[in-house]
Amino acid sequence: MLRLGGVQVKGLTMQSFSRESAEYEQVRRAAVWNQRTPERFPELIVKPRTDEDVIAAVREARAAGRRVTMRSGGHSWAGHQLRDDVTLIDLSELNSVVSVNREEMTALVEPGCHGTDLIAELDKFDLFFPIGHCPGVGLGGYLLQGGFGWHSRELGPACMSVIGIDVVTADGELVRASADEHPDLYWAARGSGPGFFGVVLRFHLRVYPKPKLTVAATYLYPIELLDEVYSWMHAIGPDVAVQMEMQAVAHHSFDGNGLEIALLGPVFADSEEEARETLAILETCPVLDRAKAAVPYMPLTMEHFSAMVQANLPDDHRYGVDNMWTHAAASDLIPEIQKTVDAIPEAPSHLLWMNWAPSHADTPARPDMAYSVEDEIYIAAYGVWADASHDEANAQWATERMRAMESLASGIQLADENLDHRTARFMSDENYARYDKIRAAYDPDQLFCSWPSRP
Repeated sequence: MLRLGGVQVKGLTMQSFSRESAEYEQVRRAAVWNQRTPERFPELIVKPRTDEDVIAAVREARAAGRRVTMRSGGHSWAGHQLRDDVTLIDLSELNSVVSVNREEMTALVEPGCHGTDLIAELDKFDLFFPIGHCPGVGLGGYLLQGGFGWHSRELGPACMSVIGIDVVTADGELVRASADEHPDLYWAARGSGPGFFGVVLRFHLRVYPKPKLTVAATYLYPIELLDEVYSWMHAIGPDVAVQMEMQAVAHHSFDGNGLEIALLGPVFADSEEEARETLAILETCPVLDRAKAAVPYMPLTMEHFSAMVQANLPDDHRYGVDNMWTHAAASDLIPEIQKTVDAIPEAPSHLLWMNWAPSHADTPARPDMAYSVEDEIYIAAYGVWADASHDEANAQWATERMRAMESLASGIQLADENLDHRTARFMSDENYARYDKIRAAYDPDQLFCSWPSRP
C-alpha cells in the first residue's frame, strides 16, 4: 500500500517523496538538469509508473488544495517544474516507445522517453522523427513547447507531428485529444509548453521515412571575421534549402586559442548529389579563404550530431540561457551580436545563430495550433559553467544581452526561455486569448501551474 500525501492508497506503484523524506532533496535536485537548481520546494514529488498513478496524483493534489507541475526529462533551463508547495509529477519513469506502426507511419511514446531513444527505435523501421538537438531531452516537454529540432526546417516543429495525446485533465479524467476528440485541448497541447493544463501520458506521433543521408559541413572562422561571416549568413539565409540547418556557434575554441565561429551545416538528404548541392552555398562565404579549417562534406550519424551538441551543452553544469526570434536588418543586428560575443563568459558558454527562415517556399504550412511565434533567425545565448562560485559572474549574461536586443526581437521560443527573469512574447495575441478560454474550460481552478510570466 502506497502512502500518497499522507494518505495510504491501494493499488498504486509510484514513489512519493514529501518534504520530510530523507531522499527529498536528492530527488528535487534530480528533477532539474541545470545544476543551478532553483530554491523552490514542491510539497510532494511523485514518480508514477502507470496511468492510475497519475490519475491518483492529480486527484490527491486537488483534494489537498495543492497545485501541480510536471517534468519529463527535466531540461527546462529555468526549472519551472520546481514551484513552492506544489505536487510535482515526475514522468521520467514513463519512458517507453510503446509502439511503432510502419504501415501507418505512426509511433506511440510516453513523455519521459528521450528523443535519442525514439530515433534508435525508429531506425529499426527505417523511420525518422525531428527530435530535439540535445541528448537526454524528454519528449513530453519538447513536444509541448513546440519541438525545435533536427530536420525541423523541412518537417516543421515537432508539435506539428503530434496527431493525438492521452491526457489526464484537471478533474482527474483520462481523455484522448486529437483533431476529432477534445480538439481545443489538442490545439493547446501543441505549443503551450509549461503552460499546458494537463498531464500527457502518451503522444501519438506521425513519423517519416528516414533520410538516406545525414551529412554536414564545418568551417571555423577567426572571431575577427564576425562582421563578414554574419553579414553573409544574414544575406543568404532566405535561400538556404530547408534540408540544411545552417547555424553558427560563437564559442571558445577547443584548442584554447580564444574565441572562434564554428559554421555548421547539418543536411538531411536523399542522395549525395542533393546533399552536395545543398551544402554548396556555404562555399560562397566571402572570407572562405581565411577559414581556420574547412570540411565541406562529411557523412555523419544522428549519434554524431548529438555528440556535437553535447560538447557545448555538457551534463553536470550550471546554465543561464535566453533567446530571441528576429528578422532585423543586418546593420542593426550584427553590432549587437558583436557586443554579445565580446561578453561571452567562460567556456563552454556560447552564442547560437540559426537560420530558420519560415518564409522559405519549401517550409511546410503551419496548422492551427498554440505554437504561433517564429521568425527568420533564431539567436540563443547559453552561459555554461561548472563552479557555483562563478554564478554571479556568468548567470546574467544571456538575459542582459537578450534584454538589450529586445527592440530587434519578434519574440522567443519556449525551449530556451527565461521567463522567470524576462517577460517575452511566445504566442500571438490571438492565441493567448484562445488559450485563456480553453484553459478556463478545462482547468477553471488553475490546478496546473502555468508560465511564470507572459506579456
